[in-house]
Amino acid sequence: MDDSLRATLQQRWHEVCARVRSAAVRAGRSPEEVRIVAVSKAQPLDLLEAALQVGIRCFGENYAQELRAKAQALAQRGWSDIEWHFIGHVQTNKVKLLAPLAALIHGVDSAHVADALQRWAQQHGKRLDILLQVNTSGEPSKHGCAPEALFALAEHVLRACPSLRLLGLMTIPAPNPPERVREEFRLLAQLRQELRQRYGATAADFPHLSMGMSADFEVAVEEGATLLRIGTAIFGERPRKATPVPPSGLQP
Repeated sequence: MDDSLRATLQQRWHEVCARVRSAAVRAGRSPEEVRIVAVSKAQPLDLLEAALQVGIRCFGENYAQELRAKAQALAQRGWSDIEWHFIGHVQTNKVKLLAPLAALIHGVDSAHVADALQRWAQQHGKRLDILLQVNTSGEPSKHGCAPEALFALAEHVLRACPSLRLLGLMTIPAPNPPERVREEFRLLAQLRQELRQRYGATAADFPHLSMGMSADFEVAVEEGATLLRIGTAIFGERPRKATPVPPSGLQP
């Protein structure tokens, strides 16, 4: 990747970080409470390597096969200090691909998915960190459990899935202007507070709210987000055809 593209990426990254800091200060929060997950879905491998060169270390991928292919390819290039988050819908037949790599799995939305992750974790002697995805918009096309179903799902995870560690909640809001999306972010924060009241031993339990993307992340910070899933504002628009070619000899 040429120096001008790397410079553009660095400028975008610094601008996003500055906007996050400003939003946190406006909300009376410490900027250190908020972490950016750089959404690298469909972006080419060279762009991810440029992102690593400017200091980005936490990436979010939506597809298990793409996650594994990128992780393997970057490892071959000598990058070992990457934190991968799986931010897409979890398909149970892809658990074996994503579970070994994901530091945090954002999109757990059913007992069926939780059970598949639990089986993998138990078989491999691992502990998996997860978030429960809530459909705060009520749109049928959106993944996520209904708000009224959240506590039954949380109960199942906490009682029946000892190899899973529930760290909070995630949502993908409807594509509305930021101020309309604010209501959905507030709902997720309220649900997290109720989750703490029902199951938490301390106010620090279930620490994460994964909400906010390129178009609305400042509002998300103001409403309590701890994890922002930002792609376009960092990397630019996704290529129309794009998944990276896996490295030679490795299968996606």
